[in-house]
Amino acid sequence: MRVFPPQRIVCLTEETVETLYLLGEQNRIVGVSGYAVRPKQVRREKPRVSAFTSADIPKILALKPDLVLTFSDLQADIAADLLREGIPVMGHNQRDVAGILAMIRHLGHTVGCGDRAEALADRYETRLSSIAARYAENARPRVYFEEWDDPMISGIGWVSELIGIAGGQDVFDHLAAEGKARDRFVTSGQVIAAAPDVIIGSWCGKKVRPERIAERPGWHSVPAVQNGRIYEIKSPLILQPGPAALTDGLDAIVQALWPSE
Repeated sequence: MRVFPPQRIVCLTEETVETLYLLGEQNRIVGVSGYAVRPKQVRREKPRVSAFTSADIPKILALKPDLVLTFSDLQADIAADLLREGIPVMGHNQRDVAGILAMIRHLGHTVGCGDRAEALADRYETRLSSIAARYAENARPRVYFEEWDDPMISGIGWVSELIGIAGGQDVFDHLAAEGKARDRFVTSGQVIAAAPDVIIGSWCGKKVRPERIAERPGWHSVPAVQNGRIYEIKSPLILQPGPAALTDGLDAIVQALWPSE
């Protein structure tokens, strides 16, 4: 007989891991993604059972989870395999700031600590509002966020929103609502024409090389290149739609936009 709230949870992406730790419910976690790095102790405390689009199904089954948490359509095949084995699966698909906050609240209620989750999400909302107000009157620098370099992919929804909260203007904000990466492909010519004041790169699993960005043909005319304003934000801070993006990720964007403050 299953006992709910769930007692043995496998998290296949980092944001649910970090959320459960922040809620003080980490003892429920019995397995995590290999990409889970927040908080630091998770890598020594929890067994790794998956990458992002692949998972060790026998290893997960051996952990006897009563809930597996997944993210996005990219993990749909993993979810289907687990469901066929009779494992309860819950998938989130947050693509914007509101979705991140909703995920935190939903996950908290799922594990029986809804009040703590509501309070955590409320604190994030207050923080976001405070930062937005701080830069509301500033001239907004134009920002190109590069999620991948070949092909070039512009920033996804929550990244674009956080750029706006930090006082910037995403030059490809019209693409940000596109959840699939292929729908956010941009060309070198489009970036040059957009003339960003700031370039931020975050390539999952690969170090951003600002000098190589600056050397791209024709990019010498881009204000960000001319002024040496090309920055890297590590992908675990900004490309995971969870607490990290709302805290350290947002702070890194603020630092890139307003380095003198």
